[in-house]
Amino acid sequence: MHQIDSSGIRKVFDLAAGLVDPIDLSIGQPHFEVPEEVKKAAILAINQGKNGYTVTQGLAELRNALQEWVDQLYGHSDRQVFVTSGTSGGLVLALSALINPGDEVIIFDPSFVMYKHLVNFSGGKPIMVDTYPDFRIDLKRVQNALSDRTKCIITNSPANPTGAVTSVEETQGLAKLAQDAGVALISDEVYRWFCYDQPFCSPAQWNEESIVIDGFSKSWGMTGWRVGFVHGPSRIIQEMIKLQQFSFVCAPQPMQWAGVTAWQTDISDYVQDYRRKRDMMVKALEGDYDIPRHDGAFYLFPRVPWGDASTFVQEAIAKDLLIIPGNIFSSRDSHFRLSYATQDETLQRGIEVLQNLARKSS
Repeated sequence: MHQIDSSGIRKVFDLAAGLVDPIDLSIGQPHFEVPEEVKKAAILAINQGKNGYTVTQGLAELRNALQEWVDQLYGHSDRQVFVTSGTSGGLVLALSALINPGDEVIIFDPSFVMYKHLVNFSGGKPIMVDTYPDFRIDLKRVQNALSDRTKCIITNSPANPTGAVTSVEETQGLAKLAQDAGVALISDEVYRWFCYDQPFCSPAQWNEESIVIDGFSKSWGMTGWRVGFVHGPSRIIQEMIKLQQFSFVCAPQPMQWAGVTAWQTDISDYVQDYRRKRDMMVKALEGDYDIPRHDGAFYLFPRVPWGDASTFVQEAIAKDLLIIPGNIFSSRDSHFRLSYATQDETLQRGIEVLQNLARKSS
């Protein structure tokens, strides 16, 4: 645990603690409410007494719906689905089941903060592969990072914190590289429905051994409900299910019933609204900021126009704007993350502060 440092984000929120009316562009969760029909399904399950444990692998009704979708999508002879306690729970299980002490795990820089910490937690060693300046996957860099200790590669598209979506060529190349090297490939696809400029593609389309992490948190606003799912080769999934039995036990039963309803609920309006918000933010900021890629999720990762990101974020917080410095997600401190998953009024306030900050000399 001493290898896991939670102080970075805590410092940001400590700085923001005194703000009376903050412009909060820091939150990594949807701002829309859980759809009404999904809420009703959860309440009905609770009122019907569906509050106990389920089988570890999840309700059959939910698993069957997800399995049918996965089978139609990929047509693999051996790709099994099970329900996890959130996507984070799925990541914990995957890495704990795969990693032995000293194994190396390739992670792309910048990346979601949890990846390197969970690798350390599992006894592994994070190997960071740089994706600057455009947040694209350079397969030569990945190849050079491979060693006889490499056990796993973690990829995330659409990505947190950058909003980048890997291209078909990048995804297919990474899938083949991992397969040829005999390395496990974990694909975190929790933002898969939030692709704005190109169709989503998964490495599972080209690599039948890939392990996919997904869930309901971002797409249906169910972040606190802790319902995720994983699919991959049955021999790996069975080990993860075994580990879940002795850790998380199962995802919350009422929320799994809500997941059955959510899976049938259209979220295209939410996606289109976030596309509009993305366009609004990019149009307002691109004259003052270099924003390398912004194809998906609900984040932008602009380069700071002066100084380093930590200093820039301190200045922003002093003006009531809450954003996250890039060194939380990266070995570099040159960019910052903002989330546009909030009301337009808040975004407009944030735009004004960011434009003024950009035009201030360092």
